[in-house]
Amino acid sequence: MTVSTLSLILPVLDEAATLESTLTALAPLRRRGVEVIVVDGGSRDASVALARPHCSRVLCAPAGRARQMNLGGAAARGEVLLFLHADTRLPEVADTHIIRALATGYHWGRFDIRLAGRSRLLPVIARAMNLRSRLSGIATGDQALFMTREAFAAVGGFPDQPLMEDIEMTRRLKRLSPPACLRQRVTSSGRRWDRDGPWRTVWRMWRLRFRYWRGAAPAALAQEYRHVR
Repeated sequence: MTVSTLSLILPVLDEAATLESTLTALAPLRRRGVEVIVVDGGSRDASVALARPHCSRVLCAPAGRARQMNLGGAAARGEVLLFLHADTRLPEVADTHIIRALATGYHWGRFDIRLAGRSRLLPVIARAMNLRSRLSGIATGDQALFMTREAFAAVGGFPDQPLMEDIEMTRRLKRLSPPACLRQRVTSSGRRWDRDGPWRTVWRMWRLRFRYWRGAAPAALAQEYRHVR
């Protein structure tokens, strides 16, 4: 594999406030041949117009992160797919780290995470997230999931559900191989911890994940999550 076989898929919905800076940060990847696909889920702001000059393609999909990522994955030209949240920044030469990891036999992987925000607890939360992911083999979307195209196809893409699609996706990917847990760190926004308080946010997410593990319907969990937000 070479870095030119990498496609980056960025699902967005009303991200005009930060999207341009996110895409500008990806310019070095594009110069090295990485395909950057923005998949809009029906934004009512200027997200689409802002994205067009800074990416390879803009696609439109029904709202829903899983649907948007699946559309982008199906349309991508690369042999390796990287799914990035709009509020997450990659480490330098992330493309090289990904290709090297997959060349050693892994089918998929993720990065360690750093949370950017005001709370002093964010570094502790990030370390706990990284440790939990390394021990469980489960990762979340804000850790910048990447995988071979064959792995994406083998598990049928992201499950079409409104919440926990990343958790379910990584559960399925674990059947193919353990994840490549890269210690290079992405930087993700800690805005929800700052907005709602770190302890309340951690408790809420663990409670939702526990209920999902017990079999609660993703639609019901998503409705509760939206209500709390």
